[in-house]
Amino acid sequence: MPSEPVFLPVQARYAGGAGPGAREGEHAITANNRWSRVQLTFRHLPAEAWCCLEVRLAWAAEEEGGQALDFLLAGFDFLAADGSSLDVEHVPGLARSLLDPHSAWIAGPACQPAGSEFVRAAPVRIAFGVPPQARGLSLTLRSWRNTEGVTVAEPRLRPGTPLGAGAFRRRRLGPQPEPLRHGLVPGLGLVVRGQIHAARPDEHAARVSLVYRDRDGAEIPPPYPGTVAVPGLGAKPGTEEPGEGARPGERARPGERARPVLGAAINLPAQPQARRFTLDLEPPPGATSLDLGFCTWEEEGERLPVVELLGPPEVALEDRFRLESLCGDDLLDAPGFLARLSARLDRDPGAEAAWIPGPGEAGAAALPLARARSLRAEAERPVGLRPDGNLSLRLAGCPDWVLPESPDFREDPFRAMPSRAIPWRLAYHSLTWLLPLAEAVPARALALAQAWSRANPWGQPADPLSLHPGALPARAEVWIGLLALPGAGAAAPVLTGEAVRHGFALAEIVGQNTFGQSLHQLQAAAALLALARALPRLPLSSHWDALARESLRDGVPILLPADGHFADSSLHRRLDLITLGRALREPLGEAAPGPLVAARTEAALSDLAGLIDPGGRLPPFGEVFSGTDDAGWIGRLRGSTGLVAQRPAATSTAAASSTLLPDGLSARHETAGRGWAHFACTFAETSPQGHADCSSYVYAAGATRWIVEAGGSEQVEIGAARHYLLSARAHNIAVVDGHEPVAGRGFHRGSLALPGAVAHAVETTIHGPGFRHLRVFVLPHDLSGLAVIDRFASHEGGPLTFRAFAQLAPETLAAIEGPRRVQARQGGRRLGLVPFAIAGRVAGLEAVIGRGDRPGTMQGFVVGRPGLLEPACTLRYTVSGRGTVCGGLLMAVDGPAEDSLARVLAREELGRFLERL
Repeated sequence: MPSEPVFLPVQARYAGGAGPGAREGEHAITANNRWSRVQLTFRHLPAEAWCCLEVRLAWAAEEEGGQALDFLLAGFDFLAADGSSLDVEHVPGLARSLLDPHSAWIAGPACQPAGSEFVRAAPVRIAFGVPPQARGLSLTLRSWRNTEGVTVAEPRLRPGTPLGAGAFRRRRLGPQPEPLRHGLVPGLGLVVRGQIHAARPDEHAARVSLVYRDRDGAEIPPPYPGTVAVPGLGAKPGTEEPGEGARPGERARPGERARPVLGAAINLPAQPQARRFTLDLEPPPGATSLDLGFCTWEEEGERLPVVELLGPPEVALEDRFRLESLCGDDLLDAPGFLARLSARLDRDPGAEAAWIPGPGEAGAAALPLARARSLRAEAERPVGLRPDGNLSLRLAGCPDWVLPESPDFREDPFRAMPSRAIPWRLAYHSLTWLLPLAEAVPARALALAQAWSRANPWGQPADPLSLHPGALPARAEVWIGLLALPGAGAAAPVLTGEAVRHGFALAEIVGQNTFGQSLHQLQAAAALLALARALPRLPLSSHWDALARESLRDGVPILLPADGHFADSSLHRRLDLITLGRALREPLGEAAPGPLVAARTEAALSDLAGLIDPGGRLPPFGEVFSGTDDAGWIGRLRGSTGLVAQRPAATSTAAASSTLLPDGLSARHETAGRGWAHFACTFAETSPQGHADCSSYVYAAGATRWIVEAGGSEQVEIGAARHYLLSARAHNIAVVDGHEPVAGRGFHRGSLALPGAVAHAVETTIHGPGFRHLRVFVLPHDLSGLAVIDRFASHEGGPLTFRAFAQLAPETLAAIEGPRRVQARQGGRRLGLVPFAIAGRVAGLEAVIGRGDRPGTMQGFVVGRPGLLEPACTLRYTVSGRGTVCGGLLMAVDGPAEDSLARVLAREELGRFLERL
């Protein structure tokens, strides 16, 4: 272990033209996309702790890729104690990727902080959680969008605070397996892949228990191909196998006491410690389902080794039934795909006609994604019939566009505005607009569906964006909806072929857990479930149904956790998840995981309903869907009308009603004649693609929104605007010593009751291992004001400065009335804002409106209409000192409220509260 709290690389390797730099500790990466790279190995990492990669990036004056958000790629491959690679399903602070198990992007020179353009160098920090099984790390820094050579110097890892409970999902194996039910396709094998990790290498680390069942659910007795009989408990009377101490496959020796048989199993070795496995399973004749369970060889009462599954096992049909194998190099049309599948299943020519559902069968299948869209918004009219007979499409909030008589589905009418073009193309190729069209003109809808199918043979789409997970699952449901039309007969072979082809694509996404812990993964599972229900005679329907249910059973508890610690600060994304869960109520029914999904959905919905402010909006943290009626949306989910979460108006002396969640806090107050007031903050975990908004807040008083969030959604923002909206500069947080925050989260550390007010303390880890940060919100009972206090302590002492931001609503007029006072006015109301220092000194106050010279310095914008940034005033105040600095911002609606809050801030108990935390 290093003598100081820093880890240095013990080995460096180069490839693709990369090599050592001119100075010690420096590495040169040439401009060779993906191939030029340096691989650094670190050892002895602290497990289950935050760790921060620190490196200095330098670039050439001729560099032309400065605007790229994916300038370089940092890849992370975590290693077990023996050096074997760990395929961990999720790492806080990092994203799953293809080239490396996990990764994070490094933005280009223009996106780096102010001043870096003069020295052509900038510090880069990436924080991540170390998996519990990891003891080392192989870090790869790759060329990506750089046009000239770059150097990375002095790479090091700094350990930070321990991770919170539940940061990693542990799948420790025990003696009793938890069977997973998989549907089988008669006559086809099943391939199961995964990885186990053992604390100690062992040739017999774990086993897989198998039970095949017939159509009636009765067990088919072993032996099964490729398995062994396992000695143990709970066997059928009269069955005997090797004696105690025998290994799998051994026979009982004379005189040895035999043990009863458990069933069929496959051994899983762990040599090395992290061992990937592939199970090529051959079901016995008559098997229609499989119960698969992972467990240890040891039994109850024996000392159990530490053996874990590192992620959900991947499940797929044998390789010749992969979509790529079925299609080959042929551009098959939809009926041709059905015929190819039928032949591959050894059916007679024309047998695929029996798979085509009737309108009643297709109509009986619930469409959860369509149901979720209807719950999200009132009835939309995405398509209109013009007097001349043409169709007018209104998609993704874009202006009306007239559909050509014979579209080729390469249309991109908003290509000049990428922020509109991408969501429009996704909505266009989702084909969801065909369902409302079918209600008015079914023949035209069927004709357009067939035209899309002809223009998009698998492997050669008219628009590659049509394969995006935002379009593909929704489009899969459209084929079912069109098959339910009474007049779909002639088009049924095409619609069924597309439904089956989309089902294969979704089955591979769901079975391989392609999108991990995300809404996209659950949407794919929901669409696959609908396809399985709508095609009851398709031989793959039970297999798809089981894949979808298992994906939902595994994914919903992660995305809607019981403890309330969500992986995303966005309440709108949370609401999207809840909406999908509600839409799945009918197709899942009472069978697993129906009750689980229903319970998690109801609990999360109840919490969200309590966060609606009196104006009917959710606090705008994380991704925000502009233009939505949050109250109406939640009202539809709860089966009510009008605003939700309404509370009786409070009297002028009553305290604000507040809600404290594991990742946020809100308070509201309503006074007759004074209007409502509202406060909310978030301290949810931040992610590499998410908003840097941990500890940010919003505030409204007198029914006027004063402190707002910049907002934004990946659906409409790209490039420099997207980079700004994710950065700290777009949020009401504090930044220490000019460093952009890193991945981390916040924790509520306690509350303090004060005369006429209450103080809430939140500790965060977003500033890296070198600092301790505490943010305290002081809320008067009537919310007539607010004080935000930040306390930073440096582990190394020395000079310390933090700068904090407060975004004012765009319609606010702000005037600086001296070095320490701002007067904000809006609609005849006022708000005074005063920065202050408790430890250190106030070192500056400024207002920024619409600064946009470089992506790395953009500030003073909020999202107005979707995709458009609107100038707004951002206050920046600075507090400086040595070792520990503490200060903040006081705001109040009038003089008496300001005086009262100032007296609260001067109380000794508040000072003691800050000191002891």
